[in-house]
Amino acid sequence: MREHCRYERLGGTRDDAAGEAFDKVARRLGLGFPGGPAIQRTAEGFAGALPRLPRAWLRGTYDFSFSGLKTAVWQLLQEQGGLENADLTGIAASFQDSVVDVLATKVLAAAQEFGAATVAICGGVAANAALRARVTSDLLVPVYVPPISLCMDNGAMIAAAAYYRWQHPEEAADDGDPLLAEVEPGLALESVKSGAGAGN
Repeated sequence: MREHCRYERLGGTRDDAAGEAFDKVARRLGLGFPGGPAIQRTAEGFAGALPRLPRAWLRGTYDFSFSGLKTAVWQLLQEQGGLENADLTGIAASFQDSVVDVLATKVLAAAQEFGAATVAICGGVAANAALRARVTSDLLVPVYVPPISLCMDNGAMIAAAAYYRWQHPEEAADDGDPLLAEVEPGLALESVKSGAGAGN
């Protein structure tokens, strides 16, 4: 984000978002919903050597992928004898460590390459204590992390973005009445910008 209404997408998920992966793994492990807090609570009690789970680094990109990690969790669960016999605490801790490792490493690399002045951790996964700790400890620039109460839903983020668009109407493309616009759930971030100026 260069300024309000000016964004450049560096990378993203190629399959499941991180929060979606947390939800699916938690459900498979019988830990409940939402998955993020359930995985974190379960992982907190683990003190041994982590079971080995993969990391999809997707070298040369800032993209990430968690489909292979989910499959590896299913396989590990079966290897340990299913839900009745598996070390759910260890599996949860290893899964969380893998997700946090990939996200934090990519954020650090992007911040260094692009000379980021600050980094903000946003979205539901920003509530994860391990991710917050890792990013804030590894980065040498200020890191903004919302209070936990603002990490549960993206409504506050959407309202803040709308506020800045309202404050800068000259940045909005002339597409008619915005209140009559169709809903586009898959709208790309880079398309949410001004007409001529923001894309430069």
